[in-house]
Amino acid sequence: MGFHLRDFFFLLLLLFFAAATTTSLALPPSSSSSTSGGGQINSNSVLVALLDSHYTELAELLEKALLLQTLEDLVGSHNLTIFAPRNEALDRALDPDFKRFLLEPRNLVSLQNIILFHVIPNKIGSQQWKLQSGSTRLKTLSNDEIRLERGDSGDWTVDSARVTHPDSVTRPDGVIHGIERMLVPRSVVDDFNKRRSLQSITAVKPEGAPEVDLRRAKKKGVDLVSKAKPGSPPAVSIYEALAPGPSLAPAPAPGPGGPHHHFDGERQVKDFIQTLLQYGGYNEMADILVNLTSLASEMGRLVSEGYVLTVLAPNDEAMAKLTTDQLSEPGAPEQIMYYHLIPEYQTEESMYNAVRRFGKIGYDTLRLPHKVVAQEADGSVRFGHGEDSSAYLFDPDIYTDGRISVQGIDGVLFPPEEVKAVTKKVQPAKVAAVPKRGNLLEVACWMLGAFGQDRRFSTCH
Repeated sequence: MGFHLRDFFFLLLLLFFAAATTTSLALPPSSSSSTSGGGQINSNSVLVALLDSHYTELAELLEKALLLQTLEDLVGSHNLTIFAPRNEALDRALDPDFKRFLLEPRNLVSLQNIILFHVIPNKIGSQQWKLQSGSTRLKTLSNDEIRLERGDSGDWTVDSARVTHPDSVTRPDGVIHGIERMLVPRSVVDDFNKRRSLQSITAVKPEGAPEVDLRRAKKKGVDLVSKAKPGSPPAVSIYEALAPGPSLAPAPAPGPGGPHHHFDGERQVKDFIQTLLQYGGYNEMADILVNLTSLASEMGRLVSEGYVLTVLAPNDEAMAKLTTDQLSEPGAPEQIMYYHLIPEYQTEESMYNAVRRFGKIGYDTLRLPHKVVAQEADGSVRFGHGEDSSAYLFDPDIYTDGRISVQGIDGVLFPPEEVKAVTKKVQPAKVAAVPKRGNLLEVACWMLGAFGQDRRFSTCH
């Protein structure tokens, strides 16, 4: 019995030591628990100070670059030094084309690089500069280097940008220095010039004007001799024009398989669909182009053959108003989308200038022979026929690459024939109103009936 009791107490002692050891291993040391913020940002952080300072424009660009969470994680392990241009420098000094380039969703990587180019993962105050002689190279979060040096006048410069407000905002985890302009890394400049370059979107050089087959025109009785009146339509349709050369066959299209190799339509269509998804609010349009129909591949083939397209893209709110009957018929989604594809390259500026000058403009669509009408309204461009099927230019120039232009609108457009068919209502049959006799006439007819004289008066019948 004593042997069993001794074993029992021995087992209890082993269990006690095992539990104590497990508890000590599970608990983290106090020093690490005080520093692990788990993504928590202190109200006295340099990032909070950036959002509430004279550098709100840079803070907005930081949020649009989707870098706020990244910098919040870095603040927990590093101190930061931010060279921030003031709001006036971003509003006035920044080139409008370059700013538009940065804000395009497809250039998100360039925007992130230019923001991280202003951030150093160390806290460097102005007092530390004075201890240095000559120029110093500092590595930024974009893996590029910036040069900090003192000028001849005694002012400090960062990559030739003067530091106007050293130690403008100082916090325990970082410091903000105000500079006179935005710093641009070389990689972003190359991306901007590459986008602006016309090498990737240069059209095939024309090889001669179309010729008209005069024999076919004479057989159709077209008068090519008499002078046409100014403003009259051409005597010969454009469809009668033939390709130059001895053969009557049309010239081969400059597609990817041809000798020119100028256009990659599939890549450009995929690029603009990804831009729609990143822009937000046009997921239904992208879903119809890719999943519900085969329009994405058709558009890719058209662009590869040298055509240009302008896409009037209804937003998700407009697409949600479509009924099941409008989409359930065979080929209905394709017909709706064809009416939103214009075989021209138009931007917001070109369309607005056209409607300002000419009032109403009819653009051809891929849904032949229907045209979509555009006119000026409320300082913008309105598309459609009447109030039943109209849409305003809501998000201009979502995507423009020289071959494909995407313009966001706030409604779904239909040809005028379909609008009349949908809005036509059955008129109710007119019922002849029976004249109602007044109270005085009722009493008179009752009195005549009492004497048997009511038959003489038709009003009392």
